[in-house]
Amino acid sequence: MTTSNKASHSRIYDLFARWSTISYRYGGWVLLIALLVAVASGIYVSRNLGMNTDTTEMLSEHLPFRVNMKHYNETFPQDMETLLIVLDAPTPEQARMATERLAARLKKDTANFHDVYAPNAGDFFERNGLLYESVPELEQITDRLAAAQPLIAHIAQEPTLTAFADVLTRAVEELHKGRSMELRPVLSGISATLDARLRESPRALSWQSLFNAEPQKSKYQELIVVKPRLDYSQLFPAEQSIAALHAAAKDVGVTGESPVRLRITGEVALAEEELNTSLRGMEYAGIITFVMVVVVLYFAMRTPGLILNVLVCLTLGLILTAAFATVAVGHLNIISIAFAVLYIGLGADFAIHFLLRYREILENGAQPVEAMKISGGDAGAALTACTITNAIGFYAFMPTDYSGVAELGIISGTGMIISLLVTLTVGPALLRYLPRRLPAKSTAKASVGRVLELSLKWHKVTYALTLVASVAALAILPQVTFDYNLLNMQDPQGEAVKTFRELLAEADHSPWHATALANDRKEAERLAQQLTKLPEVKNVVTILDFVPAEQEEKLQLIEEMALTMGPITFSSQAAGKGDEIPVQQRNALEALAVALDRFIAERPDHPASATARELKSSLAALFARLDGASLDERRSLLNSVENDLLATLPSALQSLRTATEATPFGQQDLPTSLASRWRSRSGDYRLVIYPAEDLNDNDALRRFVRAVQQEAPNATGAPMVSLEAGEAVVQAFVQAFLLALVGIIIALLIILRSVKYTLLVLLPLLLSSLFTATFTVLLNVPFNFANIIALPLLLGLGIDSSLHMVHRSLNKELVSEILIHTSTARAIFYSALTALVDFASLMFSSHRGTASMGIMLTVGLTFTLICTLVILPTLLRPPAQRAEA
Repeated sequence: MTTSNKASHSRIYDLFARWSTISYRYGGWVLLIALLVAVASGIYVSRNLGMNTDTTEMLSEHLPFRVNMKHYNETFPQDMETLLIVLDAPTPEQARMATERLAARLKKDTANFHDVYAPNAGDFFERNGLLYESVPELEQITDRLAAAQPLIAHIAQEPTLTAFADVLTRAVEELHKGRSMELRPVLSGISATLDARLRESPRALSWQSLFNAEPQKSKYQELIVVKPRLDYSQLFPAEQSIAALHAAAKDVGVTGESPVRLRITGEVALAEEELNTSLRGMEYAGIITFVMVVVVLYFAMRTPGLILNVLVCLTLGLILTAAFATVAVGHLNIISIAFAVLYIGLGADFAIHFLLRYREILENGAQPVEAMKISGGDAGAALTACTITNAIGFYAFMPTDYSGVAELGIISGTGMIISLLVTLTVGPALLRYLPRRLPAKSTAKASVGRVLELSLKWHKVTYALTLVASVAALAILPQVTFDYNLLNMQDPQGEAVKTFRELLAEADHSPWHATALANDRKEAERLAQQLTKLPEVKNVVTILDFVPAEQEEKLQLIEEMALTMGPITFSSQAAGKGDEIPVQQRNALEALAVALDRFIAERPDHPASATARELKSSLAALFARLDGASLDERRSLLNSVENDLLATLPSALQSLRTATEATPFGQQDLPTSLASRWRSRSGDYRLVIYPAEDLNDNDALRRFVRAVQQEAPNATGAPMVSLEAGEAVVQAFVQAFLLALVGIIIALLIILRSVKYTLLVLLPLLLSSLFTATFTVLLNVPFNFANIIALPLLLGLGIDSSLHMVHRSLNKELVSEILIHTSTARAIFYSALTALVDFASLMFSSHRGTASMGIMLTVGLTFTLICTLVILPTLLRPPAQRAEA
């Protein structure tokens, strides 16, 4: 070391030697003041520290994609921060009715919801829905209804199971005689309905599907878009609105027992679910971590008093850092809340180094006051250097566009300074009273040292393995990727995530689409035409698409349909309750079975024979169930079958009657609730652009976004936000890492006054960073919005560990064989082990982002430990020893 460096070191050494000695001598007063400060800080934090969970504020508002998003949200504010309610039902009639009832109920709750919009519900689409069909489809519907009119009219006059079976029996007999009738949808639908009832998973028969001659699907889906009132002062801003939504659903009969199933997704629900699973994962991790950290500290300290000392210093440091965050920032965000995790990892490192150095000096026979002076000076000088480099690493994020991490940087960077002061102030004060007895000589010293001796003994092998691993890592490095898909970070079993992924599978209505704005109709038409030509785009929708073509020809067919149907009146006749009713129902069903048998036997090659066999089989199963049941059970089963078959007929007839009242309309006639979502008050037209590829693939996402931006630079939406935000995050971390690296190099050159030892400090950091990045490829855990936050912590721990080793080597001029047996090596090992158990528990979180952060930290810390305790000591060997070797 140079003379000036020794002088500088001497001043820092003397300062902290005196400081820690004073804290030790006046330990009682120091602890009392610390307690009062902790209590006051805790009260201040609990009353003033806020929580900002608005993820849109995580990145600078001046970024182009934020500017586009802000402009779009100002133009169509009803589309931002929404919940998407998904209603699934066995029939389209049930789905539509539930949607209309729930939407009407939510619109009344203005205290919890700004806006409620059901895209496919309401009088407009019910009345004009047929106009959106093609002319050939309308002709087919008209023909089918004409053929089915007598059957429908008869059942409507007498809506009972007996009448329905009689009508169907006559229809089968007519089919048997050679009349051209399309009965396959009816026969198949009835068969499926009976089978569902017998499986005790009943579902109603959809008459709307029968009218359209469509096979009944397993479920029908309707959507409601809700804009809730959010309270960002709460941890879960939409909690009250979501609770009100569930209460409203219960009020209108959508419960767990009803055939209609309600699910909630959308950007707000996804954010709530992500925060919930993330915090839940942190809670579980916290419990596991606390137990494991105590175990590690026991093996490191072997004394309850020293363990308590570490925990007290950590707790006080956390409280004071939280108080600083309250003063400097005023709130935490979903990123800066990680400061506690970062502080535990680095703060424990400070306390462990100081306490193990103190213990080492005591073990060598020094008196407590002398041991305090030496350990305070040694640890103070080393920890000051670590604090400077750590603070630089964290403060480097402040100038970046990633404001969420910038806040984390200022909080954590200052937290390192607080940790230094707490460790060297409260730590010595506690040592005045804890421990009371001199600890026995550590057995860990020998065991850790013996393991580390192997790398020195086989130093040539260490060099060779390091070189090979570095070359291999450099070859793999170009494959490192960043996952822009925010869904991949969340719990895949969460209801909001599963529902959202199901909607993504519906390409025509995927919630993952781009949106663009056009100033007028002409520009909207031109832009839509240009975007449609792109191979990355499947289709483009504008308000113009809601005005159907060929209305005159379609209206003529609809009028013909109305004349064909005639004035069908649905009777409200209720099913009888006498004992003869089940007998009549059974007889009518048996007559239907006989007619089916005759048809199948004599017309086996008829196209309807297969569906006739299915229904015959279902009826046979029903008869077998009835034969083994009591009278009450038979009555109940047959009444249930009657309800299953006829419950939706009134609704389907009413919808059909309403649909025949369609009138011609233009864009100006569209309902306000629809038009306002496609054309703004200022006249801007909204274009929705659907992708041709699956955007779960990052390459497809990039292709789609870049292609759309070529034609519409102002386009926004989830794909743009995901890609642009991801690139902004990567750029922010690259910028911060380079800035931190420059700052740390300058600080190390000033502290160490040696280019050689500066490189020796940096080499383990660079190697561990290289190996960690490589393992993201090997483990298939790409960087994402969550685990990239691990980088500043790995930077801090990497610098800390290597700087401690180099500083101790220079300070006491120790050779590697002695250095690996010192408290410094043991402190690095146990502080890293403490951090490892702290972060390894995160791997088991259900939140994939948190789990990937745990993997990243575990792998990174493992490599940091190897590079610092295995590779670095071999590089610190004196030149003479290397020459002899």
